Amino acid sequence: MKKHQIITLTINPSLDKSTHFSGLVAEQKMRCEIPQYDAGGGGINVSKAISKLGGSSLCVFTSGGSSGEMLEEIIRKSGIESQVLKTKNWTRENFIAVDETTESQYRFGFPGNELSKTEIETLFATIKDFQTDYLVISGSLNEGLPTNFYSKIAQIAKASGVKVIADTSGEALQKVLETGVYLVKPNIGELAKLIGVERLELSDVEKAAKKLIEKGSAEIIVVSLGAEGAILVTKDTTEFVAAPKAEKKSTVGAGDSMVGGMVWALSQNKTLREVIQIGVCCGTAATMNEGTQLFKVEDVKRLFQEMK
Repeated sequence: MKKHQIITLTINPSLDKSTHFSGLVAEQKMRCEIPQYDAGGGGINVSKAISKLGGSSLCVFTSGGSSGEMLEEIIRKSGIESQVLKTKNWTRENFIAVDETTESQYRFGFPGNELSKTEIETLFATIKDFQTDYLVISGSLNEGLPTNFYSKIAQIAKASGVKVIADTSGEALQKVLETGVYLVKPNIGELAKLIGVERLELSDVEKAAKKLIEKGSAEIIVVSLGAEGAILVTKDTTEFVAAPKAEKKSTVGAGDSMVGGMVWALSQNKTLREVIQIGVCCGTAATMNEGTQLFKVEDVKRLFQEMK
């Protein structure tokens, strides 16, 4: 395998279907507009974000059935370089619907089908062959996979000197931090759970993040504060960036956009201050669009200039 500066890995991708309708009424048939189909899943969205910023990455993902074939075709048309890991079971679908009468968004996520033992072995063998500076492992896990699955992937990648960036949640997040990664992006609620407290105040975030860094959980911890912005913490540095004001239309893909922006910035040797600024701008810009479109690069550039 040739070397790529950034590789994203999506174990549990999705074919995202989004539409609009007017008026949610129980037990009545709602007429929807023609749906839009997008390639979804954490790592895939990160690769899409990197591409929008003018960067490149190898997008590695599983794919099965006709939904997987449609997913592959969407990514192929986007021009993003990809490597497909074929599965017997079909790729899952997600559904997003916007009620135009209330401007409310409804998001329906489905679990990913199980991977076979052979498919898992192929996945691990593929990761061992990765030649990259940064590996982004992002998104949920398929049904049947153990919560330490990302931890195993991180161990394999780190053995080759790869910098692992993890963006997941729950026990999967806790387990991967036991192995230790280069960068992780919890929100403030997840950070509280990671250090074993019920909740954290904004003033406690830096101390909590440094506690994890001292344990070897990560070198860089970026704590997402939603509409408030984000805080980047290393053992020597703390950078807070307030989110620029914007009209929010959808939060779909905002977190993945933020990760994509930060990874791209790291690959461009930006300062840590710029890394978090670009990440916050990408995340904010994503909220300005409906459905699963992520962000418009012109919005990111404008927000970044205003922030600077």
